[in-house]
Amino acid sequence: MCYNATMSLKHAFDTFSADYDASRRKLIPCFDDFYGTLLEIVPFKPDQAFRCIDLGAGTGLVSALLAARFPQAQFMLVDLSEGMLDQARKRFGTDSRFQYSVMDYITTALPGQADLVVSALSIHHLTDEQKREFFFKAYAAVSANGAFLIADLVKGPTPAAESRYGQWWENAAYKAGATQQEWGQAQSRRRYDQPATLADQLRWLDKAGFHEVDCWFKCYPFAIFGGFR
Repeated sequence: MCYNATMSLKHAFDTFSADYDASRRKLIPCFDDFYGTLLEIVPFKPDQAFRCIDLGAGTGLVSALLAARFPQAQFMLVDLSEGMLDQARKRFGTDSRFQYSVMDYITTALPGQADLVVSALSIHHLTDEQKREFFFKAYAAVSANGAFLIADLVKGPTPAAESRYGQWWENAAYKAGATQQEWGQAQSRRRYDQPATLADQLRWLDKAGFHEVDCWFKCYPFAIFGGFR
């Protein structure tokens, strides 16, 4: 992502940060299965202590879900948007399990290694070349026996499939209660989207060195996939 594109993306999420969470279940119609599968794939027991880096953490939704399931875990929330991380700070208050870093994880070194690296609805903002390069970076950041798990939007394998994805998403969002304003705001943010196909990303994860690379959930453009170290 070039500097101007990065700053535009940052501005977009800063602008919508205060209202972002309110529409999550409406704009992610498969919310429970989507995030529920992510939690199921984490390769740790509920009482285990581990370190997690949440990339593109936004308001802290994924970290909150993980913290509820794994109360001994420690979290580093990374995001380009200070406004989004401000919402995360409000969510978690003085809880010492959570730390924050405002940074572009593409151009800046990741904050150390972690047993679990997760990213939700963020990597699809990267170009395909950036995704390929970043998967190597993520591999280096994952500790032995850890995992890199991605909850994201993927591109349809054909133009016709991509069209079906878009139509299903719009219909399902309105059925879930999204307003025209909420859908319009979501679409305005989508101009920064650069999703890749699931098949391509699974192949890139394998080339980066991850094993047991797989997709564990997919509902039209929404997918849970990743690999283990």
